[in-house]
This record gives sequence, structure tokens and C-alpha cells, in this order.
Amino acid sequence: MPISGASVQLRVPIPEDAAAWHRLFDDPDVMEFHGGASHDLAHYEEFTARQRAHHDHIGLCLYTLLDAAGEPVGFTGAQPWPHEWGPKGEIEIGWRLGRAHWGRGYATLAAEATLERARAVGIRHVVAMVAAENARSIAVMQRLGMKESETYVSPVSKTRGLCFRLDL
Repeated sequence: MPISGASVQLRVPIPEDAAAWHRLFDDPDVMEFHGGASHDLAHYEEFTARQRAHHDHIGLCLYTLLDAAGEPVGFTGAQPWPHEWGPKGEIEIGWRLGRAHWGRGYATLAAEATLERARAVGIRHVVAMVAAENARSIAVMQRLGMKESETYVSPVSKTRGLCFRLDL
């Protein structure tokens, strides 16, 4: 069942969303803080399948974010932190939008809906990891009331990441 906001919906990713995510994120601006390069379609097929499994297991995932017309514009949601470094074992909220959809309030609106869903399934605390230079995402975290708490260095990219936290 989709989660509705004022002009967006969140749905558990369907298999067809892999192609939409691949198309939306095949942009160097979008991938600037996510390794810089696009991923192939197989990556998004595995990624969307993993999100369906998260939803089945914990009641949360990175949902496909739909605009008012029902078209995918990216993802927003929450999942267990997927790495061995950083806030291991915690639930991370996150978002990624196609470039054409930046600056319209989608990320904040959908993240607020995600936080409501997290509360509903009993999550009492979330984190968000962000590249220290990613001012747009940091602004969303601040609008959500999240507070910067730790700094990590990615063992892969060697870049500095900030961890923001929010008690629900």
C-alpha cells in the first residue's frame, strides 16, 4: 500500500522500478556523492529486490518515490546500514532523486513520510550518512530535525562522511 504525502507517494519497489532507478540515476550530478559513476541495470535489479526483502523483514525499505502523476522520481526510505563501517546495526534513512526533480521538496516530504512509517513499525532512532560536501542532503537532514553526531571516513573512497541522528 503506498504511503501518500501532499504530492508524492512511496511504494515498495516493484521489479520494473530497477529500470526507472537506472535511468534516473544515470547522471554524474546524481552520482557525485555515491561513487561518481553510474551502476548497470543488474545493480538496480539486485538493489530493488533487496529493498523488497527489507520491507518483508522489517516493514521498511528504500521506497520508490512517485510524483503526483505516479511517475518514479527516485527513492526515499529507510534500511539497515549496509556496511561494516559507520553506524553498523542502525536504521539509516536516505534518498536519491533524478536530477530533474531536485529542489521541489520531494526529499523532505518523502523523508517525513518515511519517519512516520518508521515510528509505526517501532523504530525509535534513525541515522543518516552523508558526504561532508553534500549541502543539499545536509539541508534535508536539518529540516527533519536531525543532528550531526559523528564523522566517519569511508574505507573505500577515503572521503569524510557525517552521521546525523534523530530520535523518533
